[in-house]
Amino acid sequence: MSTGGRSAGLLLFRVTEGMGGRDVEVLIGHMGGPFWAGREAAAWSVPKGEYGPEEHAEAAARREFVEELGVPVPPGEWIALGESRQRSGKTVTVWALEAELDVASVVPGTFTMEWPRGSGVQQEFPEMDRFAWCTPEQAAERLIVGQRVFVGRLRAQVRGTATSPDA
Repeated sequence: MSTGGRSAGLLLFRVTEGMGGRDVEVLIGHMGGPFWAGREAAAWSVPKGEYGPEEHAEAAARREFVEELGVPVPPGEWIALGESRQRSGKTVTVWALEAELDVASVVPGTFTMEWPRGSGVQQEFPEMDRFAWCTPEQAAERLIVGQRVFVGRLRAQVRGTATSPDA
């Protein structure tokens, strides 16, 4: 059985106060490139990326954050949100970090691919083409399905109702 690989990411959040008490907003990114253009629902992601056996998950999460956003990881305490197995078979590990970040300061990393397919033309695309602070409800619509669990886990921890990263 194939494991599908491993990926690690860092989810920035800020605490908000509302009618229902403490809550969060999370920073997520819209996936770049032609496959995701024009899509909103389930087309956003936690900044994350793959890593191999020679790299620790925390180091991969830090590296991918810098690569995808083009800014340093803010200081602060990382909160483990656990793992989730994606539909692709990949296991994603995510941490949360309470920090402010101005999305206007982001300079996304890029990747190159042949586009249109079969044309022989290589084009460069941003890994993530835009970023937004979202409420948990907005994130539930925008995030790819397998990552939505991390927002729920974070929300439970901020509200003081979490029992474990698997909650």
